[in-house]
Amino acid sequence: MTDDGTVRLTAWVRGHVQGVGFRWWVRSRALELGLVGSAGNLSDGGVEVIAQGPEGDCRALLEALRGGGTPGTVAGVAEQWSDPRPGISGFVER
Repeated sequence: MTDDGTVRLTAWVRGHVQGVGFRWWVRSRALELGLVGSAGNLSDGGVEVIAQGPEGDCRALLEALRGGGTPGTVAGVAEQWSDPRPGISGFVER
């Protein structure tokens, strides 16, 4: 975590989360929170979410990923926290 409270969250979402608008939904939530990063499909059927911004906003996104209002069905979310990386802007679907 940086001195200004900016963090990087990497979350791996398992379940029925491909082909249901999940990445678009994640992008919308992240942009509402002012986060930068990406949401991309994984070969195992999951989605990897990378988000950078204030820790509280990243935690809010993580809570949304684990909540019941997502498209599809989330079976579980693993998380990893690290220092942010420079040069990332916007939030993209991969």
